[in-house]
Amino acid sequence: MADRWSLFRRSIVTGTLIEIETLAKDYYRGKVVIPVLSDISLQIEQGDFLALMGPSGSGKTTLLNLIGGLDTPTLGSISVGGERIDKLGQGQLATWRSRNVGFVFQFYNLLPVLSAEKNVELPLLLTNLSRRERKKRALAALAVVGLQDRASHRPTELSGGQEQRVAIARAIVSDPGLLVCDEPTGDLDRTTADEILELLQLLNRDYGKTIVMVTHDPKAADHANHCLYLDKGSLTGSQAL
Repeated sequence: MADRWSLFRRSIVTGTLIEIETLAKDYYRGKVVIPVLSDISLQIEQGDFLALMGPSGSGKTTLLNLIGGLDTPTLGSISVGGERIDKLGQGQLATWRSRNVGFVFQFYNLLPVLSAEKNVELPLLLTNLSRRERKKRALAALAVVGLQDRASHRPTELSGGQEQRVAIARAIVSDPGLLVCDEPTGDLDRTTADEILELLQLLNRDYGKTIVMVTHDPKAADHANHCLYLDKGSLTGSQAL
């Protein structure tokens, strides 16, 4: 217990973590411009747990990808932790993501030939950590998500909920301050989904992670602190939960 808290617990700080101003995102199909997001402005506070909801095609995942540095805006600005990530080149963005953001997706994207421990360790291979330290951190991350006893199991030997827990352990192993989650319970039954959402709440509450989560599920959104709604690329409303 001491190891996992010392490796992953952050002091809780306050203030704005993410600031987005007049953001727009267009895609192109040949010479045809396809607007996906327009005139998005919002602030997300340190330690918040925000759900993004809206119909399919509303731009939720595009906004999430922009916040996580997986894409860049056509217009407007995005600052995370005071850094203008919309000004970073692709190489700089990759370095920034590895240090600051953990990603959790609907499909777990685990490598089937690797054990849970080795899957969790993958992000650390890009660091200067020793093999011993990487193993220590991977096992600590698995302990946080309650799977220390499944460290040697491969994905085919785990349930869907356990696979998602491994994916979450992989997302937190480098101790990022921000977790971006795209439909993290979309492939799970209700009971297992609630367990994963409770784990995200724990990471938010006890480990100080700021979480931005895209979901179609109102029950999933109920686990967040706030909910923003998008429709046709624009913010249409918000609600504290």
